[in-house]
Amino acid sequence: MRHLPATLLLLLSSCLQATNASTSKSFLSESLVKKNQVQSVLEHEPAKAPSCHEPPTGPIETTLCDYETVESLNDDLFSNLSDLVKTPFFKYFRVDLYRECPFWHENGLCMNRECSITTVDESEIPEKWRAAALSEVEMPSEDQRKTMPGCYYRDCDFCYLDDMTEGDYVDLSRNPERFTGYIGPSAHRVWNAIYQENCFGIPEINSPTGKTRTHDSFTDPLPQDELESGGGQCLEKKVYYKIISGLHASITTHICAEYFNQTTGEWGPNLDCFANRVAAHPERLQYIYFNTVLLLRAVSRIGPYLSEYDYCSSGTHEEDLETLTKLGKVIDIAQTVGKFDESVLFQGEDADILKDEFKAHFRNVTRIMDCVGCDKCRLWGKVQTTGVATALKILFELDEAALDPKSNLNLLSRSEVVALVTTLYRFSESLHAVNDFRRIWAETNSADASRLIEEVEKATTPSRVCPSHLSVGLT
Repeated sequence: MRHLPATLLLLLSSCLQATNASTSKSFLSESLVKKNQVQSVLEHEPAKAPSCHEPPTGPIETTLCDYETVESLNDDLFSNLSDLVKTPFFKYFRVDLYRECPFWHENGLCMNRECSITTVDESEIPEKWRAAALSEVEMPSEDQRKTMPGCYYRDCDFCYLDDMTEGDYVDLSRNPERFTGYIGPSAHRVWNAIYQENCFGIPEINSPTGKTRTHDSFTDPLPQDELESGGGQCLEKKVYYKIISGLHASITTHICAEYFNQTTGEWGPNLDCFANRVAAHPERLQYIYFNTVLLLRAVSRIGPYLSEYDYCSSGTHEEDLETLTKLGKVIDIAQTVGKFDESVLFQGEDADILKDEFKAHFRNVTRIMDCVGCDKCRLWGKVQTTGVATALKILFELDEAALDPKSNLNLLSRSEVVALVTTLYRFSESLHAVNDFRRIWAETNSADASRLIEEVEKATTPSRVCPSHLSVGLT
């Protein structure tokens, strides 16, 4: 993070205190709360207006944005994105769900019916978005791409992209991301593998016990003081970890918000789930904000290109108007809130080497999605890792000339555009869901609230061998 003048720091401090009188007890404060975490998260009152208008505001690392500004605009962002992802262009996603896991033999298939997905016959898809048409327009030449069985990537890509000639079309609106019952060793191994990609050839920080930290799961995150002070970590590695942990926290929030109650047979929010897996660890919620700002910055930077993109399915362009209107509002919000400062990353003499490592590790994360034994979990894992990877490409690989929609019409594939916007929607929806949990908490009687806090405290003690949130898969 950039060093700010003392006078500006004082101004920021007064602004934050005015917005929230109990800043020191809030999960949004720069010094993360160590006690009463659940209460701090669930009793926080979201800001209705930006706390400061003087840039840079902070304190979200590597950004020029504050948590309050994100909160104050998220309702509007969520509303517009909710409509946008229901439009024909954004609701259809082509994906290959049947590639073999490249890292291990995967036999932990989810047999729960909620793991299955509903595909769409290609005849129902507008002809210009079908595989044959897209492969002619969007597939780069053999010289420009490196191929793998069923997928490819270019040097600028942070992910593996599905070959347009393979896979199925899925209506994302008919296959919501929610709890599927995909749990146990298979799901655990996927997340372990994802977190193991957080190694950049830099020796891991030693834990207080003297043992090397491996950061191989969501239950063993980097300590917040290490993330804030540096603790031997390069900035790029800390950013990478926040991206992965924020994605995990957002997916977990979706699971808890759409949880199946076996007693009532209904779907709905599960406060105990959210309290245990997110609220008890406020840094995880902070990382959702971090990812939201990163994605908004990407949308802001690619805004002119997105505004010129062809979203029409019929050829008349009349139905384009609603899509462009909603997208325009999202871009406007992105230009206000998307203040991620990508210029502070990948600097110095080893910048190119570090960036190549960053890309290689995130590409591996997208390949790990082929190891998920639940079709619906695999679908949403692919969508969201592709969305984040697209944002990273926009921020770190594309210069201003490349962003010119008139000279580079095929800069992004249709799948990348859909994934970018859909992933931003998922993060915005996570923040929206947190407010729903706050309303439920406010209506909870004191006896139930005390029980929940007691159970969370027991579940989050360091002596637990198998923490509860490891039992949850990608969705």
